[in-house]
Amino acid sequence: MPPTKKRARRRTLRQILGGVRRRVRRAAGRARSVWRRSLQLQVVTSTLVISVIVVVVLGTFLSDQINRSVVESSQSSAASEAFADRLQIADALAPEPDEQTKPADGGKKGSANPLDDVMDTVTGTSEDGSKKRYDVMILNRTTPGESRASGSVVPADVPESLRLSLQRNITRFEYDKPVGSVDEIKFAGRSQPELTYLVGSVVHVPSTGQNYEIYHFFPFDEEEQLLSNVRLAIVVVGFGLVLLLAAIAYLVTRQVVSPVRLARQAAERLASGNLDERLKVRGEDDLARLANSFNEMAVNLTLKIHQLEELSQVQRQFVSDVSHELRTPLTTVRMAADLLYDAREDFDPMAARSAELMQAQLERFESMLADLLEISRYDAGAATLDLDSVDVTKVVLRAIEDSEALAERHGTRFELRLPHEPCMAEIDNRRVERVLRNLLFNAIEHGEGRDIVVTVGADRDAVAIAVRDHGIGLKAGEDTMVFDRFWRADPSRARTIGGTGLGLAISREDATLHGGWLQAWGQPGEGSQFRLTLPRTAGSELRGSPLSLVPPEIEMRRTWRGAMTPVLLPASGDGADHDED
Repeated sequence: MPPTKKRARRRTLRQILGGVRRRVRRAAGRARSVWRRSLQLQVVTSTLVISVIVVVVLGTFLSDQINRSVVESSQSSAASEAFADRLQIADALAPEPDEQTKPADGGKKGSANPLDDVMDTVTGTSEDGSKKRYDVMILNRTTPGESRASGSVVPADVPESLRLSLQRNITRFEYDKPVGSVDEIKFAGRSQPELTYLVGSVVHVPSTGQNYEIYHFFPFDEEEQLLSNVRLAIVVVGFGLVLLLAAIAYLVTRQVVSPVRLARQAAERLASGNLDERLKVRGEDDLARLANSFNEMAVNLTLKIHQLEELSQVQRQFVSDVSHELRTPLTTVRMAADLLYDAREDFDPMAARSAELMQAQLERFESMLADLLEISRYDAGAATLDLDSVDVTKVVLRAIEDSEALAERHGTRFELRLPHEPCMAEIDNRRVERVLRNLLFNAIEHGEGRDIVVTVGADRDAVAIAVRDHGIGLKAGEDTMVFDRFWRADPSRARTIGGTGLGLAISREDATLHGGWLQAWGQPGEGSQFRLTLPRTAGSELRGSPLSLVPPEIEMRRTWRGAMTPVLLPASGDGADHDED
């Protein structure tokens, strides 16, 4: 076969094996998911496993006990029958003296050899009329003509170990001591070996000094059939018991799990906003009490939610009304402050300074009112977007132009990292520009005069803007608290640029309104970085960001430190050197 065809066949085989492995992994994953999510399946499976273990242990124990009992009973019965036959054989081989002097025609006429008569007796029918199921063999090794056997047994069927044990008894003159053995014997004319219990004994004839070896062959076919039926019955009963226990566990767990499942579904609907969801109460058991408790909880929760909604509505309305009502007196105060500010050169220094302070605070007050009105719109759900496809890079440049004057006063410079191609996205130009201004103002305030890095990145689905400062940074947990309203990292520190404390909160609301993310990262002494990620197409879901939240230099430093971590190598017995990459 050409090498090309071999490689193609191997590639096809690898693809088939890879597909099979993937399907197996998917099936195993689905099975694990179903197992983790189904309490009823876990209980039924656990019951099945425990039941199988118990049934196997008990079945093995019962089978061994029954097997031992049947075998011992059969061996005891066989030994009794062998003992009775031995007595008859002994009587026939060594008759009483009066029987020896009795004339031959004075008694019952029999055969010339007494072994023939006794063999007919011991291998004939039993007392109940049934034919005996065992065979007997009488061996006289000194006089082979005196040997007799019933059935198809031959001297070669006697195991060597049993024959040697019987010979030892003869040597020790222990004629009354029987020897037993269980062996598989392949009889003549039979295809398969048969499990047989052999009982060997000796009859010693003092008058002649001869020893007759008597072997009884008791087949265990009936016992094997009985034990096979018993084992089959144990397996069937055990299998049925396992299924019955599994069915009982299924029914019991269903009675418990079904109400719990209904409670879970009701809780999910309640959590999704359906406050009218209630459970049906049946009976007076623990599950019924659980349903009552759930319904009471739902009622109290609904009441609390309505109270909070009303309170929130009152608060939003209050903020909105106050903000609107303050505009009229603020306009009058603003006009008077402008007149005083324009005429401050004619005032004495103290009055002129007061006019300047009043002008600055009025500007801050106006900004706060504007932010409060914007927050109230978000709280009321009245904020909307004016979408347009624009180049995000131009929006960033406009925000930087608005922040340059403040940056110069703080001795801060901007470092821009912008792409060469336009980053088009469907955004609300005004809101995104406001977000960037808030981020730049925050970086200037907390950057401690160091450079601020502004990075713009884009991919197929999203655009991102990162604002990086090298100031005091953020402590652990402050990366989410920084977006709270009126939050400060250091409450004792005054706002140096006159911020309202609502800028980042409004920025996060603007990002959420676009379907985007506004995230923060920071470390003490390393500065902080804020990343704004927006979808290119309005309404699409974000799956990632083109820019990393952690600054690249911090990531490189972490990687470098991890690579320089010393590795403890095992000592080498041959003194070889180990190089470290």
